[in-house]
Amino acid sequence: MISLITGFILDLLLGDPYRMPHPIRGIGWIIQKLERRLLREEDSPGTQLWKGAVLVAVVCLVSVLLPAVLLLLAYQIHRYLGMAVGAFMCYQLLATKCLKTESMKVYQALKAGDVEEARTAVSMIVGRDTAVLDETGITKAAVETVAENASDGSIAPLLYMALGGPLLGFFYKAVNTMDSMIGYKNEKYLYFGRTAARMDDILNYLPSRISGLLMTAAAYLLGMDGKNAWRIFRRDGRKHDSPNSAQTEAACAGALQIRLAGDAWYFGHKKEKPTIGDPIRPVCAEDIRLANRLLYGSAVLALLAVCAVGAGIRIMINI
Repeated sequence: MISLITGFILDLLLGDPYRMPHPIRGIGWIIQKLERRLLREEDSPGTQLWKGAVLVAVVCLVSVLLPAVLLLLAYQIHRYLGMAVGAFMCYQLLATKCLKTESMKVYQALKAGDVEEARTAVSMIVGRDTAVLDETGITKAAVETVAENASDGSIAPLLYMALGGPLLGFFYKAVNTMDSMIGYKNEKYLYFGRTAARMDDILNYLPSRISGLLMTAAAYLLGMDGKNAWRIFRRDGRKHDSPNSAQTEAACAGALQIRLAGDAWYFGHKKEKPTIGDPIRPVCAEDIRLANRLLYGSAVLALLAVCAVGAGIRIMINI
């Protein structure tokens, strides 16, 4: 728990140093190398399925084994060194400040009136085509990314590290990274990426819903529309192809009193998607800043919750 709290604080203070080697980029590199070796367009769907499963198994094994060896060596040298290495790993697995930093680049460009720069900034954090987006579309894309990744990038890894330390955190992030790279329902990855996509759905099922609840609570505490956040969270939390992605988007849309989602363009093709939330007021650039307040509030509540549960378990054990 000390390592987790320290890692959480380091993430809020430092974010991800761009010049420092990062384990998630390392995981992404392994995924790319294995994909090039395993994926063949001429393979049958069944062959692509088992090759995709092999990729998942290898990536998960390497992603957990390497940090496990580092932790073991550190603890063998000294207990405090092991705790320090664990704290550093927890710090690298969280992306709260990084998410805020990247989304605020979009906000700053919009406030400066530079729509083209805003498109460039938002293209770095979303998977959709951004060339067709106007100011409203750019803002919505940034807000949706902050809301969705409040779970994937902050609360979910925090919960898994609270359960199983950095090693379970690395396992989660390995699956999550594979899903973001090969978990698409397109011609190329429909079968090859299915195992990664299904595992990501399973691992995020509870964390995404817990994140939606925490975001609703944060809306109340931060003076936003908590009542509407709860209403939209319950009503629109499943309006997405993924069973998990709309949970925090719905809570965020309700808290901000805006409408998110809707049709979007991916790889030159328009994808029809349902809307999330009600347009009580129009979307504006300030919503990016408000979404980040919700992100931070939800993350702090998550940390307080796991600390409270951990303390309660210790008390019960001692009794």
